[in-house]
Amino acid sequence: MQFKLAFVSAALATLALASPTARNEPASSCSTGPVQCCQSVQTTTQAASNPGVLALLGVIGVALADVTGVIGLTCSGINIAGGGTCSAQAVCCTDNATGGLISVGCVPVTL
Repeated sequence: MQFKLAFVSAALATLALASPTARNEPASSCSTGPVQCCQSVQTTTQAASNPGVLALLGVIGVALADVTGVIGLTCSGINIAGGGTCSAQAVCCTDNATGGLISVGCVPVTL
């Protein structure tokens, strides 16, 4: 009985540590491309109940299960060196290949 309790406790602790957490990174740490300003960002849980986002992901050939981080919608580049600002959500994304319509693998950044 004690072994089962210890095993379950260890498993839950591992899951808690492995769960992704939202964190803001400095804009200078964006190594995947330019910092983006997205009008909307959604977690994969939010996107799962949004038919429009699911359709866009399907068009670009990305399965929701393969997405890590948040999904950025209606994004445009920010000129950090020029003192650029973002009135919505500044993010650093791993895939910005859709012309700003949808960006995947995003992490919020601090400008």
